[in-house]
Amino acid sequence: MVGIGSSGDPMDLVFCGTPQFAVPILEKLVESGFKVHLVLTQPDRPKGRGLELVASPVKQSALNHGLPIYQPEKIKTNEELRAKLDAISPGAIIVVGYGRIIPKWMLDLPKHGNINLHASLLPKYRGAAPIQWAIANGATVTGVTTMRIDEGLDTGDILLQRELTVAPDEISEGLSPRLAEIGAELMIETLCGLESSAMVPKKQDDSRATLAPILKKEDGRIAFSRTAQEIYNRFRGFQPWPGAFTSFRSKNLNIMSMRPVFETPAIAPAEILVRGNRLFAGCASQTAIELLEVQPEGKKRIPARDFVHGYRPQPGEALGI
Repeated sequence: MVGIGSSGDPMDLVFCGTPQFAVPILEKLVESGFKVHLVLTQPDRPKGRGLELVASPVKQSALNHGLPIYQPEKIKTNEELRAKLDAISPGAIIVVGYGRIIPKWMLDLPKHGNINLHASLLPKYRGAAPIQWAIANGATVTGVTTMRIDEGLDTGDILLQRELTVAPDEISEGLSPRLAEIGAELMIETLCGLESSAMVPKKQDDSRATLAPILKKEDGRIAFSRTAQEIYNRFRGFQPWPGAFTSFRSKNLNIMSMRPVFETPAIAPAEILVRGNRLFAGCASQTAIELLEVQPEGKKRIPARDFVHGYRPQPGEALGI
């Protein structure tokens, strides 16, 4: 099997992860013959109107594979966790979207360290939302990186990287599973390279680093001082949350579908233009976005045609006020 190490036995692993993005990596490790002794994932969280406790995608996958699961609230000073990991003595700890800072004692424990799969081509897009910010900034190429975690924020030595082309209309929800798929293959390649001592870690060039901070609700507010393409890129990146929104007649207006337009009559930024059943909003540099579907505050999402007929925007009216 792929997971058989130089000693002839499967490499012993601990896996730390929580979101759906981490699931293909866990499943590929199991499929490839690596021995996952323990899965760490976030505690079940209340969701929905009934606030029922829901297991993380990684927990659900681990249950399906019959893997031992541990869900600590804290790990930094968790003596129970420390005892579990000492007993396992893993060759590596795999960390994919776990959502906790890995303490130094845990970094120092395994022979091969703590190996992270990060959804960007480091040192670009260090931080919590690399997929979203890559698209929001108009990247046409992104990728995945395996790295050895250190005490910094995504600053550890690079092990392997793989590129992926971003389609012009791709949204973060669609790019994420594609990155996870190639990331799963890359993780196997990385672990095999570490076990055979063929891997040569590479220091990151900190001077080329960019940040991808955790998203805030306000990031979804449309700034019509940006060009249509910039607004569209942010719309694609910030799906499903925080999305894209503005205001109309002092009430919130969510933009559910849009496209950039580059050949329109001059419209001032944020100004509304109605052409038949079509709805446009002016942006910077004499560009515009066509609003295809919107959701007025407290209402269901509707096509632009219904918005035009129902609200009858007047010449000179603007969004964002």
